[in-house]
Amino acid sequence: MAPVSSRFSCIDDATLDEGLAAAKSALAAGELVVLPTDTVYGLAADAFEPAAVRRLLEAKGRDRDMPPPVLVASPTTLDALATDIPSYLRDMISELWPGPLTVICHQQPSLSWDLGDTRETVAVRMPDNPYALALLKQTGPLAVSSANTSGEPAAEDIEAAELMLGDAVAVYLDGGPAAGAVPSTIVDVTGRTPRIAREGAVPASVLAEYHIALAPKAVPEADELPEADELPEAEEVPEAEEVPQAEEVPEAEEVREDDEVDAGPPAPEKGVG
Repeated sequence: MAPVSSRFSCIDDATLDEGLAAAKSALAAGELVVLPTDTVYGLAADAFEPAAVRRLLEAKGRDRDMPPPVLVASPTTLDALATDIPSYLRDMISELWPGPLTVICHQQPSLSWDLGDTRETVAVRMPDNPYALALLKQTGPLAVSSANTSGEPAAEDIEAAELMLGDAVAVYLDGGPAAGAVPSTIVDVTGRTPRIAREGAVPASVLAEYHIALAPKAVPEADELPEADELPEAEEVPEAEEVPQAEEVPEAEEVREDDEVDAGPPAPEKGVG
């Protein structure tokens, strides 16, 4: 028998809790969920379940060389997922999270997951959307890519997501029209100097306030933006003595006791990330 998708309105308080419970259950079973974010709709999977991440990539029609980013519910979760976190990055996320800023860091070596060909990096973001955060607080970090099939515009409403992804998704959470199609800005801090890997909703002028010389890469064409969850590769990691001193990173929180939020994983993404 073919799987049947369920759809829940997040705007209606009567169905919000039911929808979050259904989404949490589906993710725990290795299934996919579409959820609203502060940019476009996202396609989510359990970041710690390799089969679920493979299912996400297959639903979108893409390969392992386009790993999804990871969404979190709290800035403190970054320490569980990443290492060598510089002090300026902590200052940035304290001001700009939740929001459309994705950061590419070296991933914690202890993480047991498979997001794709991440080159030992992880792209992390905390979205500014109450429904996404409510789900993330129940599930912990999720691998989330834009809700679309490869080559198509990212879904800006639940109907567009359903049309493209159909029964490949177990649960659709309807949060109303998306806030906008402008993707998150991606900052890569894995090299000797930080750089803007993708320009987006957070302008370079805001990042410059942190006194960081961020060299922007070429801006993608407008029609490429909806597939922005195709994250750029991290810079080649310099020799150990060339790596800038980072603040001492606190020990990663114990990864994943049931629905604990703090736990850790991997790679980069689009408007969602």
